[in-house]
Amino acid sequence: MHVKRLELDGVFTMSPRRFGDDRGYFSETFRQDIFSQNVGDFHFVQDNQSLSAERGTVRGLHFQLAPRAQGKLVRCLTGAIFDVAVDLRSGSPTFGQHVSVELSADNGQQLWIPPGFAHGFCTLTENTIVAYKVTDYYSPEHDRGLLWSDPQIGIGWPLEGVSARLSEKDARQPLLAELGEVFRHEGPTT
Repeated sequence: MHVKRLELDGVFTMSPRRFGDDRGYFSETFRQDIFSQNVGDFHFVQDNQSLSAERGTVRGLHFQLAPRAQGKLVRCLTGAIFDVAVDLRSGSPTFGQHVSVELSADNGQQLWIPPGFAHGFCTLTENTIVAYKVTDYYSPEHDRGLLWSDPQIGIGWPLEGVSARLSEKDARQPLLAELGEVFRHEGPTT
């Protein structure tokens, strides 16, 4: 498994090796020992999966407040997504900045988003299935969001030729400037 640190502290991509032949391929998609050595000692408690039928479906930007903050390890099982992590840690040198990667069934890449970040994605194909592991259970009382199109964050969503398909909840999330302090930067996460 190849692990790569991205520009925002604590965010990584993980690229499992694939062993293929004329039948297809085999891949170890997660190993706790490699994850702990490279990313940190996180414990996953829940797996989630979503299907988005149409290209241009935007889900996010989501996060949970402490003490139920979630880290997420995201991968795309079918199709492709433009996956985004936004630093929400007040006092962080990268507060309000984002990183994005393309995750697809073809590239097998995964994105680790630690607690303290908002997460969202946009589907690049029809019938896209996304799966992700989380480090805490879903908690409606701690569930929060950030407006996907906040100009202060400036995410270049790949929506050429389509309109974003959003839930009502995601369409009315607050701007970064309206959030206040939701997380505090405690220094390096790695």
